Amino acid sequence: MAESKAPVITVDGPGGSGKGTITQMLARRLGWHLLDSGALYRLTALAAERQGVSLDDEPSLVKVAAGLDVAFEPTPPGEPAKVLMAGVDVTADIRTETCGDNASKVAVMQPVRDALLQRQRDFQKPPGLVADGRDMGTVVFPDAPVKIFLTASAEERAQRRYSQLKDAGVDVNIDALLKEIRVRDERDMNRAAAPLKPADDAQVIDSTGLSIEEVLVRVMAAAGQA
Repeated sequence: MAESKAPVITVDGPGGSGKGTITQMLARRLGWHLLDSGALYRLTALAAERQGVSLDDEPSLVKVAAGLDVAFEPTPPGEPAKVLMAGVDVTADIRTETCGDNASKVAVMQPVRDALLQRQRDFQKPPGLVADGRDMGTVVFPDAPVKIFLTASAEERAQRRYSQLKDAGVDVNIDALLKEIRVRDERDMNRAAAPLKPADDAQVIDSTGLSIEEVLVRVMAAAGQA
């Protein structure tokens, strides 16, 4: 853990549960730092692709992960955090379904996770950190005083992603999206390295059928910030 012992709120959950939007809103409301840990795995996958590294070449993937030059920049409410790799904006590049699927494959490798572990913990600085991911409360910040697990039905998450992509002008099939989400959930929940699950002391919030504002109210209350 970081020597600063700055407070941490972890928000874990599957893709499409709304945790990216919620953690940005929460960090902005509190004036705390933000960690989008999932972006680190997406960045590793993207960097590997651009460097011609195979996704089954574990030693080379570890080197890619260890050498990532990454920074997050705040954005207006409702937009994903800007992600810079070596100073270049790759926010859109890492949000594709292909990159997300590749990131899920990379994330099952324990040596890659080990390479990114300390990098994630280095984000813990005063006045505090809101950490978004899949194993923030179980592995990266197990001593966090507030742990939230945000979830939603696979159908709801597919619909949200479908709407986002359609709004962005992307031609997409909702049935294919739903299938991809279920496959990714299965892989993430059953992987040997830090499987996706709520921490024992996490507060579980189901966002199915709720607006972002309603979810934020519940998360703020769970975090003692209502």
